Amino acid sequence: MSIETSSAGVPVAQEELERMYATMVRIRLFEDEIFRLFLANEVEGTTHLYQGQEAVAVGVCSALRRGDMIAATYRGHGACLAMGSEPEPLFAELLGRETGLNGGRGGTMNVVDLEHGVIGCFGIVGGSIAAATGLALASQLSRDGTVAAAFFGDGATNQAYFHECLNFAGTRKLPVVYVCENNLYGEWTPMHEVTAGANIAARAVGYGIPSQVVDGNDVLAVREAAGAAVARARAGEGPTLLECRTYRHKGHSKVDPGKYRPKEELEEWLGRDPIPRLAAILDDEAVERIQDEVEGEIEQALAAARAASWPDPEQPATPWKEAS
Repeated sequence: MSIETSSAGVPVAQEELERMYATMVRIRLFEDEIFRLFLANEVEGTTHLYQGQEAVAVGVCSALRRGDMIAATYRGHGACLAMGSEPEPLFAELLGRETGLNGGRGGTMNVVDLEHGVIGCFGIVGGSIAAATGLALASQLSRDGTVAAAFFGDGATNQAYFHECLNFAGTRKLPVVYVCENNLYGEWTPMHEVTAGANIAARAVGYGIPSQVVDGNDVLAVREAAGAAVARARAGEGPTLLECRTYRHKGHSKVDPGKYRPKEELEEWLGRDPIPRLAAILDDEAVERIQDEVEGEIEQALAAARAASWPDPEQPATPWKEAS
């Protein structure tokens, strides 16, 4: 049975609220810089930006602990930063520098940061679902008590990965949380035109998996729902599907201006921006302090990444740091 959740009732310490706010601001400012860098031809290829969806990654990742792992999508910068990836090596990776997380070889859609629990950002739609299911199986077999989480968009729920993995995880009671970031569009196609059923969360019923529809622009609601799902997984009770309803502020990618979205719809969702919503329950002094601190951090990180050397094509990439 799916349950509509729009607000959270579990108390959260002020320090944690400020930490989550700082992380959301860090993601927003990071992505704003990537947008400008792309327009200046400093980022090769394309980019898929995360502005507007920050509450999902931050809410879910705040419910995880060290040793847990995630698999993200090609729109994965936010998930990486929410797991603790540093802005400087992430900037360097997208700029193709040797100090990047993957030596400048992976780029925007293929980031891996094992040190911070990111097994990868996957360009294949639904690939994150399979990767996280594999992580959960490994955890179950090794009995190490860790939990895996998969981030994916609404379009991925029409892929075979989604149905095969939910069936397998439900059968095996794997410790995995499936997080659908339903931003209402699969590229430029409205979800309701290609996805049957009342909601995505209801699809879990057929696999005997509990699910929830969550306000994906309310970081506290996401954190509460994810916390319950992670606790179930860690207790050996199996997977959970969370459908987090949110909205990307930009187009699907930087070749997409997003003009297919009705003006009224865009304005409504911009008014539900997750960052001001959390700021509203913090005091003004804390909000201003965090904004200044994160702005300085992003400025320094970008400057350092830009100053880094280009990789030597004759040399192998720096090995990934293992999770500790």
